[in-house]
Amino acid sequence: MIRRATKKDAHEVVPLVNIILEDMEIPILQEIPLPDLFKVLELAFETEDYRYSYGRVQIADIDGKVAGIAFGYPDEDEDHLDLAMNQFFPQIGLPETTELFPDSEVYPNEWYLDTLAVSPDFQGQGIGTKLLESLPEIARAAGKTKIGLNVDLANPKAEKLYTKMGFKTVGNMIISGHDYHHIQKDI
Repeated sequence: MIRRATKKDAHEVVPLVNIILEDMEIPILQEIPLPDLFKVLELAFETEDYRYSYGRVQIADIDGKVAGIAFGYPDEDEDHLDLAMNQFFPQIGLPETTELFPDSEVYPNEWYLDTLAVSPDFQGQGIGTKLLESLPEIARAAGKTKIGLNVDLANPKAEKLYTKMGFKTVGNMIISGHDYHHIQKDI
């Protein structure tokens, strides 16, 4: 079942977000102990307007367990959506001005799929596909006619899934020192 998240999902969602964060190799995250990172991510998840807020995620729920997640937002939200987490950084010894995501990731006029992750316990069951299929409705409700995302060139398996789902490469980006294809799908 694909559903919207609630604040109660934080504890199951954050480890799935961390799968993507580890792949991105964001330098500042190498300095934050995992329990501290999870603490601030869970606090920020419960806010209204964070990149990884409960209001920005679709959840694949299997028998009451979070099997997969898809976080996204309209392009115009990118410039402010990390501010909600900054207030929690002092609790783990970081300045409130710390930036986890200094690089822009979006193209204009798109609904941006920031994070798609499936729990290792549920991989290979079509969960990523089901989550992707749920996104056009959300993007349209945000007034968008395109869904965009970045796929790491080092992850051809993911790119194959997106291509199969109708996404096409429209450009390239470097995010946190990694090369990405920026791909979009018209909806």
